[in-house]
Amino acid sequence: MRRTKKERQQLLVATIKETPFITDEELSKKFNVSIQTIRLDRLELSIPELRERIKDVAKSKLDEEVKSLPIEEVIGEIVDLQLDKSAISILDIKGEHVFSRNKIARGHHLFAQANSLAVALIDDELALTTKASIKFTRQVKEDERVIAKAKVIDKDDNKVRTLVSVQSYVGPELVFSGDFELYRSKGLKKSKGRSNS
Repeated sequence: MRRTKKERQQLLVATIKETPFITDEELSKKFNVSIQTIRLDRLELSIPELRERIKDVAKSKLDEEVKSLPIEEVIGEIVDLQLDKSAISILDIKGEHVFSRNKIARGHHLFAQANSLAVALIDDELALTTKASIKFTRQVKEDERVIAKAKVIDKDDNKVRTLVSVQSYVGPELVFSGDFELYRSKGLKKSKGRSNS
């Protein structure tokens, strides 16, 4: 069924609002139109291109600063952060991330994205990974975008150990998953109360 331009543009706005990291290529497939049509629709609707949308989401969502490590040490770009709850980062796989022979991403880059996101999620000045259980489910290639989603799934009674689950995707496909056990130095009480004692 062919949609009218108005219907397509309304759906385009709703889709981008729901999934701000969707590419023009993915939108063109979803709506069965050319990439040029999607770009023209975005221009008419004043919807910025993907790179700008990522920056906008990051600015609006990152009101809390990363405490457990310097932001420049996070692998990938954090676009959403709710300390001690959840976080999202994006890593564009480029030439420096892949094996030259087959253009497949080196696994340590996917691990580093997930691990640094899990650490950044912790609301404490010190967070160290003590154990990780990981699984690579599909090869990632050059020019693909990896979206890692981290979520706190458990904390111990002393609030010193935290378990974080990370799942990384290329489009809808799961490419990596991991459970990271993290040690935090002072627990949640000090972080919440911001006390110096």
